[in-house]
Parts: sequence; C-alpha cells; structure tokens
Amino acid sequence: MNILSLFPAIPLLMMLGLWAARNTRQIHTVMVAGASALLVLAIYLVLHFIGLRNSGETADMLLTDSFMWYAPLNIHYSVGVDGISVAMILLSTIIVFTGTFASWQMTFNVKEFFMWFCLLSVGVFGFFISLDLFTMFMFYEVALIPMYLLIGVWGSGRKEYSAMKLTLMLMGGSALLLIGILGIYFGAGATTMNIMEIAQMHNIPINLQRIWFPIIFIGFGVLGALFPFHTWSPDGHASAPTAVSMLHAGVLMKLGGYGCFRVAMFLLPDAAQELSWIFIILTTISVVYGAFSACVQTDLKYINAYSSVSHCGLVLFAILMMNTTAATGAVLQMLSHGLMTALFFALIGMIYGRTHTRDIRELSGLMRIMPFLSVCYVIAGLANLGLPGLSGFVAEMTIFNGAFMENDTFHRVVTVIACTSIVITAVYILRLIGKILYGTCTNPEHLKLTDATWDEKLAVVILIVAIAGLGLSPLWMSDMISSSVTSVISHILN
Repeated sequence: MNILSLFPAIPLLMMLGLWAARNTRQIHTVMVAGASALLVLAIYLVLHFIGLRNSGETADMLLTDSFMWYAPLNIHYSVGVDGISVAMILLSTIIVFTGTFASWQMTFNVKEFFMWFCLLSVGVFGFFISLDLFTMFMFYEVALIPMYLLIGVWGSGRKEYSAMKLTLMLMGGSALLLIGILGIYFGAGATTMNIMEIAQMHNIPINLQRIWFPIIFIGFGVLGALFPFHTWSPDGHASAPTAVSMLHAGVLMKLGGYGCFRVAMFLLPDAAQELSWIFIILTTISVVYGAFSACVQTDLKYINAYSSVSHCGLVLFAILMMNTTAATGAVLQMLSHGLMTALFFALIGMIYGRTHTRDIRELSGLMRIMPFLSVCYVIAGLANLGLPGLSGFVAEMTIFNGAFMENDTFHRVVTVIACTSIVITAVYILRLIGKILYGTCTNPEHLKLTDATWDEKLAVVILIVAIAGLGLSPLWMSDMISSSVTSVISHILN
C-alpha cells in the first residue's frame, strides 16, 4: 500500500477499534494509538519528502499512485503530494492528536463522538492526498457530512440551528463544486479527471474558464469563509464541541484555501488572472470585516470565529496575488492559523468547562485562579496578533511583503487596507486578555476552580511548541513548500 493511503486508512481502522471498544478506557486507548500513529507517520512523510527533494527529485508530485475506480468517466483513485499537501497533512495530524486529548473528559456518547470525529479525519486526509478531481470531491463531502451530527448532537447553545445552517451553506458550496468539476471535465474535452494531466492540456477555452472559475472559487471559498458566504462560520464554531472546533477551524477551513489554489487557479489560470480583482476585493473585506466584528463580540468563541474569518481571508487574499512570496505566505498562514486557532478553541473549551460561561463580561481575574491556562491563552493571543518569534508574524509578514511586491496602485491599496487588520487584531486581543485574565475575580464560585489537568496540558503544550517552532525556525517549512508554490504560480502565469 502507498504510504499516503495510510492516512485515510488509519482513521477507518480507528473506527473499527472504537466499534469494538467496550468502555471509555478502551476508547481512549484506540484514539491515542491511532492519533499517535498518524502523527509519527506524518513526521516520517515530512522527512522522507525533504530527503527526496534534497536528492534531486524534481517531479511536481511525489509518492504518486493510481488505480481505476470508475471506468465510464475514467475516475481513478489517484494520490500524490507536494510540499503544500505535506504541510497540510502534518497540520491535520497535530490537530487530530491534540483534539483527542482536549476531549478526554467527555462523558456523553463518547464512542459515537470519536467515530464521527474519525470519519471527519478520513475526509480531511483523503482530500489533501487526492489528485483526481472526483476523488477529491468525494473526500470533501466525507469531511463535511459528520459536522452536522458532531455539532447538532454534541454541541452547545443553538446547536441544531448552527448545525443546519453550516450544513446547508457548505452543501450549497459543494453543489457549485460538482458543477464546476463536471464543467472542467467536459469543457476541456478531457479523458481524465487527474488534476496534473488536465493542467498539462491547456485547452480549456477562456469563455468557459470565465464561467467555471468563479463557480469553483466560490464553492471552495464558502468553506474558506469568503465574504459574504462566511455567516455559517461564527455560529458553527460557537456551537461545536471543543475538539470539533479545533479540527473545523484548524483544518477543515483550510480545505477551502487549498482547493481554491489547487483547483480553481491551477486549472483555470487565464480566468484567474482576468477575474482575480473581484475576489481580491471580497477577501479584503473578509480580512477587515472579520477583525472589526471580533472587536464587538462578547462570547469567547464568537471572537475567535470572527478572527478566523479574518485570518482565512488573508489566505485567499494572498493566493490571488499570484506571486511566489505571497503564496508561500498563504501556506504558512494556513499552518499558523490552524495551530493557533486550535489552541484558542482548546483553551476556550477548558475555560468554559470550568466556569460554564463564555461571556467575557462574566469573566475576570482568571490568571490567579488558573495560571497555566491563562499563560497559554496569552501566548495564543500574542501569536494571533503577530508577535515576532511566533508563527503569526512569519505568515502575515510574508503575505503582506508578497502582496506589496505587485507594482500597481490597486494591489498596493488593498494591501494597505488589509494591513489595518493587524492593528485591529491587537485591539481586541489585548482588550480580551486584560478583561478576562487580569483584575479581581468578581464571581466567588470561580475562586474554587482548578487549573489544567495532565491531558489538557499535553494538548496545549504540543500546540504552543508547534507555534513557537514555526515562528522561530520557519525556513525549513518555507523551503519545503517553496518549490511546489513556485511550480503552481509558474503554471498560472504562463
């Protein structure tokens, strides 16, 4: 079996193990064993991929494999990775591993929760390794379907409404994707659905590209919180259980940016160059609007959800600049945001589990009561506002540097506007930290609360180490993805 196929296969085996488990201890054993295997396999994949590149391997996609799945439409199970997808796989395994420990204290229908969680992981891993359009779309759907139950059953607040809204809006995006994929296949007169082979044909007429590019970009952009299709995101995040919020914001939203870059822009490059200005305006609105909206929220999850709209908007903003520096920043931003938003949602879940409130007006003085969780929250906030030495700074500075390299008035104006999000983010992060962590605790019941348990500490420490590691030593990651980004950008512009 190809090593890449192990990534969706392991969560499937975990589901079988969970089905056979008879108590919570066995459930935890299955999850830890499977999540650990995925993390170790991802680290091996990164080292192996770097080794292949260093040995002179120049193919755009490595570790490829393919076999026929459905002959009438020539659909194959085709897999392969480049530096971008390897980075996304590593991010996904980290979030799955830490999400397992963040859900350690769950008591309600634990087996069923983790089975749906594993199915969601199957879709995520399958999407990032797929080279066949239909196979990619199938895994995309597999990743979306479990969200309805994970939020509707195990969520909080208006969970049924949030689950339904999220599902309907993302399924609407999926419908656009299916139409666009079929449009590319038949419009190109293709004999295959392999992304790399379609890209080499260069025979999709520009009039058809003008139709299919916005359809596919919006289809993926819905999941990437593209304005004005972002409204599902805050409600979905606010109602989702902790581990689901971590995987959803940390990984699932990255499917949107990855798909826009890998499918919409890579396969429809002429329309991408012609129509990019429209989506640059929309993504600029996402960046600034998301940051301003976070400023006026009083619910911890809503603050982080609108922050995610802003940061994911930066990903789409960067790839639309169509230069290597900005696109490299986009991939770094996907990694950085995935790690820090997972850390935020993990900490919010831990605070909510103790205080039973997410309203910042009811929280204060937590630093004295739970110092470990509070310090970790400060670190997450500093990463979010782009403190040098943490991952957020590297990603955002690379994006803005690449965007400002475009030597025309339009691109530079929107870049300056997008840059204002840095200041706005600092405002709501520092205000939030000062409000809930410092001062005097006004609720006597909160004085009885305890700090983090061992499982919670393990989850947040791993995420902090990853955030600091990417911030202090970003070169190895940027080197790994740079050749892949350069290849995609060169294809788009040529």
